[in-house]
Amino acid sequence: MIPMVDLKQQYLDLKEEIDNGLLAGLEETKFILGPNVRAFEEECAEYLGVAHTVGVASGTEALHLALIAAGIEEGDEVITTAFTFIATAEAIRYVGATPVFVDIDPHTFNMDLKQTEEAITERTRAILPVHIFGQPVDMTTVLSLAERHDLRVIEDCAQSFGAHIGGTQTGSFGLAGCYSFFPSKNLGGYGDGGLVSTNSAGLAEHLRALRNHGSWKQYHHSEIGFNSRLDELQAIILRVKLKRIDNYNENRRRVAHRYSAALAEIPGITPPHEDGIGHHVYHQYTLLAENRDTIQQALRDQGIASAIYYPIPLHNQEVFVDACRGLPLPVSERISQQCLSLPIFPELKDSQVDRIIDVIGKVVNG
Repeated sequence: MIPMVDLKQQYLDLKEEIDNGLLAGLEETKFILGPNVRAFEEECAEYLGVAHTVGVASGTEALHLALIAAGIEEGDEVITTAFTFIATAEAIRYVGATPVFVDIDPHTFNMDLKQTEEAITERTRAILPVHIFGQPVDMTTVLSLAERHDLRVIEDCAQSFGAHIGGTQTGSFGLAGCYSFFPSKNLGGYGDGGLVSTNSAGLAEHLRALRNHGSWKQYHHSEIGFNSRLDELQAIILRVKLKRIDNYNENRRRVAHRYSAALAEIPGITPPHEDGIGHHVYHQYTLLAENRDTIQQALRDQGIASAIYYPIPLHNQEVFVDACRGLPLPVSERISQQCLSLPIFPELKDSQVDRIIDVIGKVVNG
């Protein structure tokens, strides 16, 4: 069996360091906003090249709290992509704002920035780009749009930890960057967790209060907040993995480039595209296939996992379909019918990659 991600092997590689760290944390018994959360926030800020990071309970909560802290509220519009996980749009709705979906670039699968500008109205308050599958959005263009129209930029970096543009990390361009530490992410914990990055001291202070019941000072509450704190034990695990994130990402790129070199020669297969703007870290390796379902079944028959990210664009999801009825996003709809994600993780062996390629080749070539 070749899984989509092998969390067990990575744990075994790190077992001694993680186990020792967890035991020390258990003995210290400072479980809520303890020293490892603070240390992890400092280490992440240094790695990401930002002034502040704030650990929260999940990637979804990172988006939610960042939108609140950015002043997005009921009646506002936030432009984002329809080709992403629903958490991106959920967070916009949580604050009472309206997600305005735009189509995607057919090569990068990132939001179409020409359509983004066309979608701006007098109610637009923010742009929420998603660095999908680990490929950075063209943030120079996004920031130029935002400056011309006086808009806030909040980056969804759930899939792009370690991705950068010319050495500048995703999550450091806009007002805030929002990360997920779901176990399968490039930097993943052993449960839920998230982080917000920012260069704004005021935003960071507000986020720290929001995650802790709206409290700047113990038992003093100036607004309704949330119980959305990064767990101390997760921070211990994430600190161990953070030291290795560049190595993990380079190994993802190794796997991706091996796939692409071979799959480019197979008719009916379009490997993922690197646009040269940023450093792609391949949270997912997502190709396009004319006979996707046949390929997926053949992989399944050989004990090889695969997945479809995403089978239904957000504007066609039941929860949004009434509000988006008639919205033409043909590229997102076409890509959702052809996309297929193959196993990718740092520990994936070349021999396993070659086996997957061989199965796909036999399906296509007969």
